[in-house]
Amino acid sequence: MLYTARRPLENPVHMSRYNNPFEIHVHGQVALRPEVQLSDVQDALKPLWKYAGARSLADGARSAYEDEPGIEFVAAEHQLQMCWTVSGDEDFRQALDELCMNLNDLAVAGAAIEVTFYDTDFDEEEQSPEGESRDDFVMLFVGPNPAAIMQVQRDLLVQDLVSMMERHFDGAELGGVVAEVDKLFAQRFDALVNSLEIGKPPRGSGGGFGSGHGGGRKPRHLH
Repeated sequence: MLYTARRPLENPVHMSRYNNPFEIHVHGQVALRPEVQLSDVQDALKPLWKYAGARSLADGARSAYEDEPGIEFVAAEHQLQMCWTVSGDEDFRQALDELCMNLNDLAVAGAAIEVTFYDTDFDEEEQSPEGESRDDFVMLFVGPNPAAIMQVQRDLLVQDLVSMMERHFDGAELGGVVAEVDKLFAQRFDALVNSLEIGKPPRGSGGGFGSGHGGGRKPRHLH
């Protein structure tokens, strides 16, 4: 994956919002049920295009950056693709909550969606060494059921762990690590099933958030 600075579009609909402290980038692919239609996708994504100040998905699907494809519904592949930037504030997190709930109803498998908040007031070249941006990174998980969501969470965790540990160990030596991860997720799933059986709200059962700061600014995608 290559990264570079990008030039924003001159007059995208998203930029009609003023004094927004963040540029917010939404990135991910969601496999959809075969019967899902464009109208279903438009309804599910309403929290995004409405936040952007648009009147429909067609108007709001365009990203603030011309090198990003924006929001695309690929009907032939039953897939939703998002590489889309909008100007906004912390209240965008509420739109993300609604988005996850809506996509859970359309998804055929678990999927991860990356959301990055870029601090528009932060300038790396002008800031003092002690200066710190308000950048934030959030990982969302959606899926048709808790098992599907946990599966994609597990796969991403295993991928990250193996990638990190292969710097020090041969891949063949990491089977025990993967087995322990699987054991943890099995325990979590069993706890979820038990909570549902006794009528308690399931913990971590959908649309989950994971966020973190630090480590320098996350570079922007280039596609």
